[in-house]
Amino acid sequence: MFDSPDDVASSLAAVRYLTDPATATTVYLAATLEKPLLVEGPAGVGKTQLAKAVAEATGAELIRLQCYEGLDEARALYEWNYKKQLLRIQASAGEAAWEQTHDDIFTEEFLLTRPLLTAIRRSEPTVLLIDEADKTDVEVEALLLEVLAEFQVTIPELGTVIATRKPFVVITSNATRELSEALKRRCLYLYLDYPGPERERDIVLAQVPSIATDLVEQVVRTVATLRALELKKSPSVAETIDWARTLVALGIDDLDEAAIGRTLGVVLKHNSDLARAAKDLGLPR
Repeated sequence: MFDSPDDVASSLAAVRYLTDPATATTVYLAATLEKPLLVEGPAGVGKTQLAKAVAEATGAELIRLQCYEGLDEARALYEWNYKKQLLRIQASAGEAAWEQTHDDIFTEEFLLTRPLLTAIRRSEPTVLLIDEADKTDVEVEALLLEVLAEFQVTIPELGTVIATRKPFVVITSNATRELSEALKRRCLYLYLDYPGPERERDIVLAQVPSIATDLVEQVVRTVATLRALELKKSPSVAETIDWARTLVALGIDDLDEAAIGRTLGVVLKHNSDLARAAKDLGLPR
C-alpha cells in the first residue's frame, strides 16, 4: 500500500490528513507486515478518520463495523436469510426430499454477509474499520481474535472462507474499558492524543483553507485553554475544525469574547462545560 513512512505521510496529507512521524511509521508497518492496527485515544482525535484517509489515499474500499453493546456474530460476521429460506422450504414442500431442500437453502443465495466476512472475501484493496471496539462484549473480542488470527472464517454449511487478499485492518478504541491482551498481541499499537498547537493549526488550515491564519491561531489557543479546564467533555479536533468553519460562515475574523460567547456551543456540548468555560474565560453571561 505504501513504499515508506514518508510515502504514508505524503499520501495522507494529499487527502488532508496530517500525521506525525510515529503515526506514519506505524501505519506503514501495519500495511507492510499485514497486521491489524489498534488505535486508542480520546474521542475526536482522528482515529476513525485515519482509516478513512488510508482508504481514500490508496483507493481501497472502506468497510466499517460499528461496535456497540449487544453486537453479536450475526451482525458482525454473517447470518442466513431465514425468511427467504422459509419461502423456499414452503415452495418445495412435497416436491423434494428434505436432504435436498436442506442443501439448497444453505447456499450463497441465502447468505447475508456482514462487515467481517465481506472484508475477508474481497479480492480488491480493502480497509476494514472496526470502530469503538471497547464498546463490545468480551464474546465479540473472541470472535475478532478468531477472524484476525488467520483471516479466515468457517461457515459450517459452506466450509472455510480464506482471505485471498488481507484487508488493512484498523481497530479503534476510546479506552472506556481495557481490551484483552490477546487482541493487543495481534495488533500494532498507536496512541493518538490531542495534537500540539502547531499541528492542530496545520490540520485546521488543511480542512478549512479559507480561514485567515491569525484567526486559526486564536482558535487553536482558545481550544488549548478549554482542554486545560476540568470539563465533562474536552473539545475534539473535529470540533476545532467545526468551530473554524463556523467562524468563516459567520464572517468573524477576530475571536473576541463576544465571538466566543456566540459560538462556544460548537465546541462544548454540555451545559456544565459551557458554564465552567464562561466563568474561567471571563465571558459575559
